[in-house]
Amino acid sequence: MNLRAVACALALAGGTLTAVAAPAAAAPTRYEAENATIVQGAVESNHTGYSGTGFVNGDNVAGPYVEWTVNAATAGTATLSLRYANGTTGNRPADITVNGTLVADDRVFNPTANWDTWATSTLTAPVVAGANKIRATAVSAGGNPNWDYLDAEVAPGGDFTDYQAEDATISQGIVDTKHAGYTGSGFVDYTNVAGSYVEFAVSAATTGQQALTFRFANGTTTDRPMTIAVNGTAVSTTSFPGTGAWTTWQEITVNAALTAGGNTVRATATTANGGPNLDRLRVTGPGDTEKPTSPGQPSCSQITHNSLRLDWGPSTDNIGVVAYDIFHQGTQIATAPAPPYTLTGLNSDFNYQISVFARDASGNVSLSSPEVSCRTLPAPPDNPPTAPGKPAISGVQPTQATATWAASTDDNGVSAYLIYDQNNVLLHTVATTTATVPLECNKTYQLHVVARDTASQLSPSSPASDSFTTGSCGTVPQAPSTIAGGWDVPWDISWAPDGTYALVTERDTFKVFKVTPSGTKTQVGTVPNVQTTDGEGGLMGLDFSPTWNGTTDQEVFFMHTASEGNRVAKMNFNGTALSGYASILQGINKNRYHNGGRIRFGPDGYLYVTTGDAQQSSNAPNLNSLNGKILRITKTGAAAPGNPFGTRVYSYGHRNPQGIAWDSAGRLWESELGNSSRDELNLIQPGKNYGWPTCEGTCSVSGMTNPKYTWSVSEASPSGIAIVNNTIFMAALRGQRLWRIVLNGENVSTVNSYFNSTYGRLRAVEKVPNASAIWFGSTNSDNNGSGAADVIRRSNIQ
Repeated sequence: MNLRAVACALALAGGTLTAVAAPAAAAPTRYEAENATIVQGAVESNHTGYSGTGFVNGDNVAGPYVEWTVNAATAGTATLSLRYANGTTGNRPADITVNGTLVADDRVFNPTANWDTWATSTLTAPVVAGANKIRATAVSAGGNPNWDYLDAEVAPGGDFTDYQAEDATISQGIVDTKHAGYTGSGFVDYTNVAGSYVEFAVSAATTGQQALTFRFANGTTTDRPMTIAVNGTAVSTTSFPGTGAWTTWQEITVNAALTAGGNTVRATATTANGGPNLDRLRVTGPGDTEKPTSPGQPSCSQITHNSLRLDWGPSTDNIGVVAYDIFHQGTQIATAPAPPYTLTGLNSDFNYQISVFARDASGNVSLSSPEVSCRTLPAPPDNPPTAPGKPAISGVQPTQATATWAASTDDNGVSAYLIYDQNNVLLHTVATTTATVPLECNKTYQLHVVARDTASQLSPSSPASDSFTTGSCGTVPQAPSTIAGGWDVPWDISWAPDGTYALVTERDTFKVFKVTPSGTKTQVGTVPNVQTTDGEGGLMGLDFSPTWNGTTDQEVFFMHTASEGNRVAKMNFNGTALSGYASILQGINKNRYHNGGRIRFGPDGYLYVTTGDAQQSSNAPNLNSLNGKILRITKTGAAAPGNPFGTRVYSYGHRNPQGIAWDSAGRLWESELGNSSRDELNLIQPGKNYGWPTCEGTCSVSGMTNPKYTWSVSEASPSGIAIVNNTIFMAALRGQRLWRIVLNGENVSTVNSYFNSTYGRLRAVEKVPNASAIWFGSTNSDNNGSGAADVIRRSNIQ
């Protein structure tokens, strides 16, 4: 089904939501609420003034909904008029979705004086030809207002898609917010030079002429003309005259031909004054948001030590598939134009777990293909590298030292150097002959180095370095003790507010366990409606309500994958067993990988939720999407007060955010999985864009917020984090270690690691209440691990 991008621009002005009007069309069709699908509500007639045979009175909880089926003769833009009554003194917000796509987040339905007084709230949204599901879902504990009817009026072909300038490619300009009246999260202030530009990535469902409408402000009296180019060809040089003030916004329209699929629209300043302040581009005409179908089952053939031929069933798309992205676990390893495709440059004697994703010209990405496991052959007989020289050690500090050695030689070239300690624990991998090696505090070392060639053959070891000892430091994890074993992918740990026990989720069994400090482990229930993705989805994060006491407040919150996507849900827990179930937030896309999943109540009492981009990287910068974000919501799933955009979005531009925790000053820190080069530790601030997919790791792009620290993906692949005495302890999956990150205000002071390759893949880590200690859990039994049973351990921090 081709779900068009949201076609309405809702503006919050003076506390009132207004909507862009749709083009005129035939008289609207009325759909009575009493004839709709009703969940948690009843048809009543005890108040006057309703239409039809009654109205719908929903239950006074978050989650009830009414869903109308609206039929449209053609695809287009629908004007939706919801008639309601609210006899209370407070707003009863609702989420409005069309065919499962959120088109109005926390739509306001204010009081109407009494239950006999009816009002109408109108918005516009895209619809498809045929049946459309229009759903109004209560997002607060008060429930929905009383619903009388929905009037729907469809304007054929009246679609438009808005593209915010701050999310576009910017050359010689900055994202700013200093002038009021902009839409989205800001506007682009062009540098005052000729040639500065903003370039939008625009999709179109069909080839043909479309209207390009630029919203701008020019507070000068001088025209600031720009050349408009489509797909690299200039179509117009257009005047952008003064608008009277920088807070006065106007629109100028240029007609141009777009091609079906992806297009670029560039607005380039032609004079030394630069361009005007640019708010957005509105493209009139249907956009292409239909995902390709999932590729078929991949298969491997012609396997060598460093290559294999991959084949799969092709995808279909309404416009056409342009590429297939090939992943090993959650990391992209290749892009192919079509099947079959030969993967090269692979590691020898290595098991690849491969899945394929189709991508169309508009950047829409399919759900995952099935996965295939393929192992490359051992490398053929070859001359391994010569032994590196003896490492010379310098710059010894409590958490690091510099090692330098003479290079190895190899007939096909050295690809990496592996640095080990005297117990053959791998500490670091580099491509150069000098490295700053992260070390434990107050420990004696002798380091040696092994070279690896392009065929993955290893050299003899170098001679060991001279012995040296690092200095002492505080907040160091001590040798751990076992709390409880026998786990199946323990994903998250949350302590009861009184600290007497913790709850633990298992990702793939959907079970929840109660674990005491002494290690007594008891299953307390299973979360319903959970589905696996055969990757990183399933039952993920959990957290207690901050005021949980087991009696008057029994709420425990979960994030999990369900049939339609990822959800945040709540259940009741009385200290012994879980009961009940209510979804408080849906509309978060899922995929095999990149599902996020961590939830934590912050010091402010609101729930913070990490969501991955669902392998659709364009989700991350899109403020209309809940994916690739950190969300901040109430216990009912509504947007928390004070959020930067008035929606659930707190920060954006995230690929796959994982751990979140707050330091002693209330600053929010987050760990994030990168793609192929850099994993990140970020200081999260409201409204900031953290760069994905424009940036992976540190970059210098205007408007992007850089991480405070990065790692190679082989050393980290981070998951949970916990903070003890302003030191972050970060679990590493692929890196198989616990990273120690000392904070200095808003910056990172020192970084080193512990338990390197000792306990395998680490995922969950949580501070023990009222103690300088952490619990951390391994997930070696997941589909990327060794298959060993998992253990939760305790380490005191001294």
